[in-house]
Amino acid sequence: MSGRLDGKVAIVTGAGSVGAGWGNGKATAALFAREGAKVFGIDIIEDHVAETRGLIEAEGGTCVTHVADVSQEKEVADAVRACRETFGRIDILVNNVGIAVVGGPAELEETEWDRLMAINIKSVYLMCRKVLPVMKRQGGGAIVNNASIAALGWCGVNYGFYGASKGAMVSLTRSIAVQFAPDNVRANCVLPGLMNTPLVHAALTRVYGEEGDIETLIRTRDAQCPMGHMGDAWDTAHAALFLASDEAKYITATELVVDGGLSARFV
Repeated sequence: MSGRLDGKVAIVTGAGSVGAGWGNGKATAALFAREGAKVFGIDIIEDHVAETRGLIEAEGGTCVTHVADVSQEKEVADAVRACRETFGRIDILVNNVGIAVVGGPAELEETEWDRLMAINIKSVYLMCRKVLPVMKRQGGGAIVNNASIAALGWCGVNYGFYGASKGAMVSLTRSIAVQFAPDNVRANCVLPGLMNTPLVHAALTRVYGEEGDIETLIRTRDAQCPMGHMGDAWDTAHAALFLASDEAKYITATELVVDGGLSARFV
């Protein structure tokens, strides 16, 4: 690797993976470590983030892990404090925690709205609230928020609640970027499209129904993409790496779409 993040300290939330293979957070943490970053990986499940740490350390990288529910203020405060005590600074924040539900106001209850918004957008608010003052004091930093093309509109599935949370993430990110631009803090979003990850595998039957096995459902999802296949976690991770690196030093308040052309059909 080229050392694009040498000397940087990066917090990655959702750094574990819900199943075998590579999720977005796991791949991002591993790629950042390969590029020289010291990674502080946060996840709500200890075993998941411990696996990521083991993979990074096996490659000679540096990763410290922390278990936290990032929708809870005290747990976020404890995590950020632990990162600063361990590494002394925070250069990069990747907000990668999120869930997807199918449905909108006509189908889903208020409790599902509250749960989705707490996980998908309150977590971003809390992490940014604790990290932004650190970045401002140290003279800069980069925030990368993992949103979705669902923020742009209807993408073939009734993701009404999910799209609302990701749209809020895009708007919040733009506002942070403009407010903190004088402090040399950049903030951008990655907008993945249909991706082939363990989290997606776990959700396929909820999205497409119980008919067919997972491989059949994957082929159905592949066929929706203009390129004929879904992307994967490494596509998301490489986009996050670019936005976090100094190569993107004049890029802020924007969205990098990683969807194989899918959103061109509805934007």
